[in-house]
Amino acid sequence: MDISVVVPTLNARDELADCLDALAEYVPAAEVIVVNGPSADGTTGMIQDRGDVDVLVELADRTINATRNAGINHSTGDVVALVNQTLSVTEPWVEAVTDGLAEADVVTGPTNTQLAAGLATEDEETRTIAGRDVTYFNGGNVAFRREPLDELDGFDEYLDIGGARDMAHRLAAMDYAVRWDDEMAVYRDVGTDGGSAETDWGWKYRSLAYRLVKNYGARPTVVRRLFGHAGSDGVAQLRAVLGGEAQPSRWLGTGRDVTTNIVRGVKDGLVARRLDRTVRRNPRGRSARTDRPVTVYDWR
Repeated sequence: MDISVVVPTLNARDELADCLDALAEYVPAAEVIVVNGPSADGTTGMIQDRGDVDVLVELADRTINATRNAGINHSTGDVVALVNQTLSVTEPWVEAVTDGLAEADVVTGPTNTQLAAGLATEDEETRTIAGRDVTYFNGGNVAFRREPLDELDGFDEYLDIGGARDMAHRLAAMDYAVRWDDEMAVYRDVGTDGGSAETDWGWKYRSLAYRLVKNYGARPTVVRRLFGHAGSDGVAQLRAVLGGEAQPSRWLGTGRDVTTNIVRGVKDGLVARRLDRTVRRNPRGRSARTDRPVTVYDWR
């Protein structure tokens, strides 16, 4: 089993170096492809000084799904893994990948974060939507057999966020199995990107509306799910206003932003569903663009 590991990166040179060190230690036989988004912190020079990166792809496009697709396009392994720039694989990781893909088409695992109070981790997440059983995967720690990546045409580049969840729906639609394995863990040190950035409520709901409508159509269950999520978040934010933790004007502005983006996501999802009527539902996938790379350094 030949493994290609794709590492998307943007302005995280030190964390990327730790990620690459762990790959060199625990997965030394892997083909390592770094896709730089582009960075302005000396990332390119750091990678060129190393001897353990096989391909460096420089992009002008900063979106995560464009970088994922570019890395997949330059990979040659029959297994393609995606690892976040701020995460480090562990010793059991490669065995978990091998064992998992012996039984499934995709294998994923948790991100473990070391905090002062202990170790924070993640659990498997599944949903049943319109009769379809969906197992979500960790977009920063996942390995695919080549076939599903090719069949689904990679990630949907319309999405700035939610690309991994969108692919989980499409994998389920094509009956590809996703396995969760706690042994396939990656680690994040406190102080690296732990997802603490402020929520972009507009894109969150635009993405949710788009991927649900694109994959399932504008059926009543989709509408209920959309407005159920929006209602729960709205109530939580209202409690913050009543508790003095947020301004009423901000709550109202967020509500307008959410509503506007739900409408836009529904519209764009219907357009995408019409553009790609096949079960893969990916009109903006890997094959839709040829202009991603600015420069490619190939040391293979």
